[in-house]
Amino acid sequence: MEIRPLRTEADYQAALEVVARYFDQEPEPGSVEGDRFELLLMVIEAYESKYHAIDTPDPVDAIKFRMEQAGLTPKDLQPMIGQSNRVYEVLNYTRPLTLPMIRRLNHSLGIPADALIGEPKARRVVASKSGKSSSAKLVKHAKPSTAVKLTSTKSAKGPSGKRSVRKAASPR
Repeated sequence: MEIRPLRTEADYQAALEVVARYFDQEPEPGSVEGDRFELLLMVIEAYESKYHAIDTPDPVDAIKFRMEQAGLTPKDLQPMIGQSNRVYEVLNYTRPLTLPMIRRLNHSLGIPADALIGEPKARRVVASKSGKSSSAKLVKHAKPSTAVKLTSTKSAKGPSGKRSVRKAASPR
């Protein structure tokens, strides 16, 4: 029985061809052929994890995929995410998933938690293009005409000894 590490794509393809034969008629565990099959699977898995690693899916894509699989609508997500506006905010990448949302989606829809806790790809792109820190984006959203930008002060404390927050002039 000669099994060696896979170093090239050709070695990998050859190992896949050999192991494919075992899937039609799986050998008895513990037998010589069973051990060969198990070792081949381990070598293939090691090669794939090194050269064909699969990134975790985007959380929103995972939700949308599960919705498509189960024939769900955004309204069906309300028990797990919240009111319809919140569901649409999550699906449009304007609101991140919270831990309770992740738990409910995992429990109710069976979406793996590790798929839900990843950083959404759309959010990563927006953050990297803007180059701004998250503290510069503290904007209270009310109506567009009354939006107020909040700027925290580093060491300024008010008369009560607590840190204060200054409101910048609102755009009118």
